[in-house]
Amino acid sequence: MTTKQRLNQLLFDRLRNDYEVSIDHSGVSGNRLASRLAELANIGLTEDDGCNRISFSKEERQAKELVKTWMKEAGLTVVEDGAGNVFGRLEGKEELPAVLSGSHVDSVPNGGHFDGPLGVLAALEVAEAWKETNFQPKKPFEVVIFTDEEGARFNGGLTGSRAFTGEFDLEQQVKLNDFDGRSFQEVVEADGLSAEGFLEAKRDFSTVDSFVEVHIEQGKRLEKQDLPVGVVTGIAGPCWLNVTFKGKAGHAGNTPMNDRNDALTAASEFVLQVQKLPSTVSSSAVATVGKLQVSPNGVNVIPGEVRLTVDIRDIHEDTRNQLTELVIQAAERISDNNDIELSIEETLKVSPVPIDETMQAKAGQAAQEILGKEAFYLPSGAGHDAMVVGRYVPTAMLFTRSKDGVSHNPAEWSSLYDCVQTVHVLKKFLEKLVE
Repeated sequence: MTTKQRLNQLLFDRLRNDYEVSIDHSGVSGNRLASRLAELANIGLTEDDGCNRISFSKEERQAKELVKTWMKEAGLTVVEDGAGNVFGRLEGKEELPAVLSGSHVDSVPNGGHFDGPLGVLAALEVAEAWKETNFQPKKPFEVVIFTDEEGARFNGGLTGSRAFTGEFDLEQQVKLNDFDGRSFQEVVEADGLSAEGFLEAKRDFSTVDSFVEVHIEQGKRLEKQDLPVGVVTGIAGPCWLNVTFKGKAGHAGNTPMNDRNDALTAASEFVLQVQKLPSTVSSSAVATVGKLQVSPNGVNVIPGEVRLTVDIRDIHEDTRNQLTELVIQAAERISDNNDIELSIEETLKVSPVPIDETMQAKAGQAAQEILGKEAFYLPSGAGHDAMVVGRYVPTAMLFTRSKDGVSHNPAEWSSLYDCVQTVHVLKKFLEKLVE
């Protein structure tokens, strides 16, 4: 047995350990889902047992081709558009707009094995279950793999879904170089694509009824509720601020405490304020200072300048904007009180996407029917392809419980029980949409 085969078997065995076979029903197979998750995990496997399938790499391509094979085995007609997005289509009884479901198969460097692939394989498992139970939907159904969701290669992301919706900016994209200095055009051509093909990938949305994405939660809310699956209420839109506090560097020994313009003291006070502000505007708002640079950064030097970033998010645009203003006001107040110069630059502002209430209700009803208890609703703080697609068609998301909330890490884990229960909820939900 090769090393890859051994690791494949280990992941498969871990998924199957303590699995409740009783939830294999209605054509859904936990064994099949576990086997496919394990097989995909071998593509781009790292020494840490993580996943390294960077967008437009041979590994992402290999994963797409493998899923294409499974799509064909499930009786789906497979096409790939100019952006490398893959669609496996099951024709409906009537010529109507299609219901779509899926996610992505690319990863961050040394990421986990569930972020993205679970959404693709959950949608495919629904198609497999329909095949086994001889169910043909009234509306067509398409399993989707979106290209380059993570954006690890060009520090962007959501490239496939942006091309799908027509939001792709070719002029800006071709200016980008990856971590090896290779241009966007050079990279995509090596993957068998062309830069111009991304413009041709725009979908006619009169042919799309709705979109549903399954994703791991990447948080602890479901774990705290002891629930395998939840219904997403909205996808947060980030606002990024570059904040600079500029004081005066000086000798740490010879400058009295009452005669200092310490930029780090002001920045520290600001960081603490950022932590306190979100709860004053919204239960779903968050704010994070994740990057900080101190200058001159010497042991015996009073910090003269501190540059930091603030990541502000909420699923509601009004409260996100309100929080942004409060953060700016706090920075201004603190800089004035400490006799520190201040500059603030907004570098990113993406509108949040609230989930369609009708879609939420149908998803919640499906979850209640499967789990036998009231559905749990929660926001998404991270961006997803659903955030882009949701601006054009009714869209919903289901979250699967994440162990310890870990994501983008080899330790990322969702039990097979939770994954299969999510498939059942997705199947029930999709059946409400395709009829």
